[in-house]
Amino acid sequence: MSPPPAVLLPGTASDEVFVARVFARPLAEAGYSLAAPASRGVREHFAALDAAWAGTPLLVGGVSMGAHVAALWAVRHPARCAGVLAALPAWHGEADGAPAALTALASADAVESAGVEAALAGVDGWLGDELRRAWPRYGTRLAAALREAAGSRAPTRAELGGLAVPVGVAACTDDPIHPVEIARTWVGALPRGALRTTTLAALGADRESLGRAALAAYAEALSRTRRA
Repeated sequence: MSPPPAVLLPGTASDEVFVARVFARPLAEAGYSLAAPASRGVREHFAALDAAWAGTPLLVGGVSMGAHVAALWAVRHPARCAGVLAALPAWHGEADGAPAALTALASADAVESAGVEAALAGVDGWLGDELRRAWPRYGTRLAAALREAAGSRAPTRAELGGLAVPVGVAACTDDPIHPVEIARTWVGALPRGALRTTTLAALGADRESLGRAALAAYAEALSRTRRA
């Protein structure tokens, strides 16, 4: 039986280019084909998953807000989902002052008041490189996309507890924006979840390190499912 198609979504104000850098090779090595929609924002992400459904259960997932959307879609459409890859979940339920939400709001304010380059002043290294590439692709929609993400909902612990499919969760232990404690909370709530960790330094040197962590966690969760 061939693996299901994998549809992976980007995080807040990120894009499908980053998703492909993170997941394309790890998925291919595991036998999956990657679909990385060029969707922008929460509503477009849900629409992309709906459009990807063609009668065969999907492996869905994403990074940060993309992971939130994919997990919620799986909760709402259990018969359409074979599993979830959740990289860097940022909160559960409502954002309620989560670091990622506050950062997105501050970024939206800065973009509106001073423009993209000024908003990214001081953001260096690989993250600065990724944002300077991705943010201009949003054009005038950037601030609105940041605000939409900050106000969006992730699955609650109760919803995660009702998600029967295997879920692989990946987190960076040194990431203050996506705290590893949130990833642990997700896994603790999931009936069939597993966690693998990496670091921001490793992600900076090798984008695929995050994808490999998510796939390793998913393989563990899937193995537990098969033994159950």
